[in-house]
Amino acid sequence: MTLLGAHSLTKSFGTQPLFDDISFTLVQGDRIGLVGPNGAGKSTLLKILMDLESPDEGSLSRRQGLKLGYASQAPEFPSMPIEELLMMQVAGDEFERRTRARILLGKAHFTDFTIDATHLSGGWKKRLDIARALMQEPDLLLLDEPTNHLDLEGILWLEKFLNREKISYVAISHDRYFLENVSNKIIELNRCFPQGLFICDGSMSIYMERKEEFLQAQLQHQRGLASTVRDEIDWLRRSPKARTTKSQSRIQKAYELMEELSEIKQRNKTSKVEIEFSASERETRKLLVGRNLAKTLGGKPLFKGLDVVLSPGTRLGIVGRNGTGKTTLLKILAGQIAQDMGTIKYADDLKLVYFDQHREHIPPNVTLRRALAPTSDIVNYRGQSIHVNGWAKKFLFSPDRMELPVSCLSGGERARILIARLMLEPADILFLDEPTNDLDIATLEVIEESLKEFAGAVVLISHDRCLMDRVCNQILGMGGSAEQQYFADYSKWEQSLTAPKIEKPQEKPAEKQDKTPAPKKLSYREQKELEGMELSIIEAEKEIASLQKKLEDPAMASDAQKSLECYRLLATAEQKLQALFERWQVLLDKQ
Repeated sequence: MTLLGAHSLTKSFGTQPLFDDISFTLVQGDRIGLVGPNGAGKSTLLKILMDLESPDEGSLSRRQGLKLGYASQAPEFPSMPIEELLMMQVAGDEFERRTRARILLGKAHFTDFTIDATHLSGGWKKRLDIARALMQEPDLLLLDEPTNHLDLEGILWLEKFLNREKISYVAISHDRYFLENVSNKIIELNRCFPQGLFICDGSMSIYMERKEEFLQAQLQHQRGLASTVRDEIDWLRRSPKARTTKSQSRIQKAYELMEELSEIKQRNKTSKVEIEFSASERETRKLLVGRNLAKTLGGKPLFKGLDVVLSPGTRLGIVGRNGTGKTTLLKILAGQIAQDMGTIKYADDLKLVYFDQHREHIPPNVTLRRALAPTSDIVNYRGQSIHVNGWAKKFLFSPDRMELPVSCLSGGERARILIARLMLEPADILFLDEPTNDLDIATLEVIEESLKEFAGAVVLISHDRCLMDRVCNQILGMGGSAEQQYFADYSKWEQSLTAPKIEKPQEKPAEKQDKTPAPKKLSYREQKELEGMELSIIEAEKEIASLQKKLEDPAMASDAQKSLECYRLLATAEQKLQALFERWQVLLDKQ
């Protein structure tokens, strides 16, 4: 069933054309990943679909009664309890509105429904915005960069949430793993395609293969067309001045071929951001050595007994839930804040560059020219003077846009400005806190290569699993209760998150079979509790699986009161399982 049709949409932003004469159809069951280069107009397109903006040309057709939900890139909320915020999104019976609000907040893993919306972190604001969009029970959900500011736990929640909900959606994202896991169709908005977009049924990996095949075929077509045009030009030069009707037709065809060749050349002309971080070429074996580092914040221990060694070529990724101290550790290593315990030794004259996740603020009225070169029209890169126009081209900004205010640029284009500034600073160690937010996939791939080739050390925090997998050769997993552990790569850390559920409980039966156990510090009651812990954990996991199965039943979804109760039971069961694991670890530590 068709939900929405876009017909010959055209949109420009000032003098900058975004997309021209694009058409597509969204049908029920579509789970679309919308991708494309920065500045292609993806966010603007979602706003047009939502009727928040109007196209310059073209029209939309919607199924009668179609309900749309929209979660923006940077949600804002009034100061009020989150439950009341959701309730005000719809009219009707108060009990029904409150029940639906609580169900959605439960799905989003909120436990305190009275917390003020303005007090939430960026990741929890994302969750709340999605819940707000779902309050009206939309037929089509529009999501603009839903994974930005989410930690891994939040992204995994969102993937599971979208796969469980029976809803069609369009999600703008540059997170390649996320798109692989939640999409059944990819649409790329890009002027390199004949119709201005490329539509591919299937996952992200299938789309990447099909896109490459298409672009290769288009390049082959250009080569064949160029050969034909050369023959036609030779014929035009040789032909007599007196033309027959037949030759006039061939002349017309020759000019049409020339125009087609010009268009396909323009489409095949691809540019990449030129990113190459400046290294100081230092040959010191150890750039930074941290020993026995510890930090407590607000009475909460973030980490303790931590050793860190950074050498040229080290690519250290720091991962963990929000609130586990990732950014705090990064700032300690960069010398911005002090540790509570331990020592850090830096190599002589060490050059450190820090990229903040909140990013320096570029005034919106500043021109692109002054944002790239604040004091003059010349920048100094690796001892070389480069005119700002040439510097801008490295980051895909054309000279005719240099006087545009920053407010006219997309989020990804503003991110490229900050990367350009970062590149001008010679460094031995790059400290990068979420550097990839808003960047398109092509730019992410260039950054990956540049970070791998950087001569110094890199310490990186990112929610982009693909980037971490490809760049990092060490992973530091930050846990709760001041625990941390090193892993060889990102995927091994991700696997470790579920490992205790499978591996550790299975070690206990062998100990129970030992007829002469070594003396333990556990009391008799604690020993009995430990012996029964495995069974308790298995039973708790079965209860969670049973409740999740009930929630997938359409009959349950249609009964708001039963759904609410089931979500409450699920939250309680998950808390019980977590408590069992924590208690189990306490008992193990006492042995």
